Amino acid sequence: MCCKPYGTKIYTCWISQLRAVISSNVLTMTNMVKETCMEEVVLIDLFDFGCHKSKSLNNDNVLQHIWSISQKRYGTDIPLTYFMCHQDPIYKENKSEAFFGIPEMDLDSLKNGYKIVKDTNMAAILYTIKHEIDELRKSAALIILPQQRKLEMDVYVDQLFTAVYKFSFEYFNAHPDNGDIIQQCGTEPEKNKLTSEDSEKLARRTIKSYLQSLPSLKGDLVILNSQKIPEDIFLHGFSTRCGGVSYIPTLSSLNLFSSSKRRDPKGVVAENFRRLGKAAGFDPQTYVPVKVDHAQKVWIMGKPEPPCYDGIVTNQKGVTIAAPGADCIPILFCDPVKKACGAAHSGWKGTLLGVSMATVNAMISEYGSDVKDILVVLGPSVGPCCFTLTQEEAKAFYDIDPYCVRQFESPNPYVDIRRATRILLERGGILPQNIQDDTIEDKSQNITLCTSCHPDTFFSHVRDGNNFGTQICFISIK
Repeated sequence: MCCKPYGTKIYTCWISQLRAVISSNVLTMTNMVKETCMEEVVLIDLFDFGCHKSKSLNNDNVLQHIWSISQKRYGTDIPLTYFMCHQDPIYKENKSEAFFGIPEMDLDSLKNGYKIVKDTNMAAILYTIKHEIDELRKSAALIILPQQRKLEMDVYVDQLFTAVYKFSFEYFNAHPDNGDIIQQCGTEPEKNKLTSEDSEKLARRTIKSYLQSLPSLKGDLVILNSQKIPEDIFLHGFSTRCGGVSYIPTLSSLNLFSSSKRRDPKGVVAENFRRLGKAAGFDPQTYVPVKVDHAQKVWIMGKPEPPCYDGIVTNQKGVTIAAPGADCIPILFCDPVKKACGAAHSGWKGTLLGVSMATVNAMISEYGSDVKDILVVLGPSVGPCCFTLTQEEAKAFYDIDPYCVRQFESPNPYVDIRRATRILLERGGILPQNIQDDTIEDKSQNITLCTSCHPDTFFSHVRDGNNFGTQICFISIK
């Protein structure tokens, strides 16, 4: 993509200010960047204020600006540079037209390359760039932008990136005191001025609208259901990885968790939740997940919320409770008699600590549930075919039942956390026929597949490593 030329008077002012900004604090910035510059890209924000309607530009100033960045911040090794430009929707691009009127051969002097990314939507521009730098495995970027767009850009960065990405910023003032830039854009300063709050709201609406326009990946959205849970009383399901908009391979496509350690941002995850809620029939605004601690604490909704917990129970209508899983077991509980339900996250540590029975006991103590009425469904999780622990860690599962461990004499035995969970539930009084997992043949839809063995259907930490995606189980009372 390339950008339509802007006006000479506008950019003469902009670029002189850009050079001044880049020249300041040079020694500090140079020392800071020396170790990381080869990992960076440069994003130059030329999107603002509709000035794309102008027709010409002082070529020398643009080249001086680019060379200034190279000399003052990166020496002679300026990173890959993205020019972010507004695309007039009615403009028919002449592909032979040089960017800003600068011959291609001059821009090609940027030895690490440049790209011109333009769209009517800044979210689309930044998301396109994010896609490319993810493919390049780059994580650090310098953004050069007008000072008045700072708060707006903060929203874009917050919603479309995570803490994996390291941004530094340089600002310039695109509005000189005489107002010439605004006047040349054909608008009056007072009428065109947005408050900071309006600017941030506009950025959020732009992001939301753009993400909603993206096509679903990996086919249609699929939700697994259990025949054990009465559908006339409870809405429930287990998500799969299909039908979302996350594009990073290990997170594609319906990833439902944003982490500071992964590359899937909160805006994308929110859009995935919107699509899941629409398909399942719940309002994402009512969604309440557990706050995972890999332990056994349970929150009873309506009481003070602890800082972290792996189980949650409620008898309230109008809320959707949930637990994540990406090898750990997402477990749903329901009592059709007392009309109460629960959700739990049970990894191998939580299994040993008894999070499943802690959730059952919370339903019994708070809602008067009879243990014989409670139904439990274990969702997709890693199976004993793929999950290993050290021999010392596996011994605790062997002590529960020797059949929970395979090849116990090896340094890293295979462990069946689902069998251990069933055994602990039965010992706690849950009837065997009220538990659905893969240890007993079930002719209904199989929702207890091994996550590691089914890469087209599920996310898996064991299989995919630390940048893994997350599916969930969810339940609510109708």
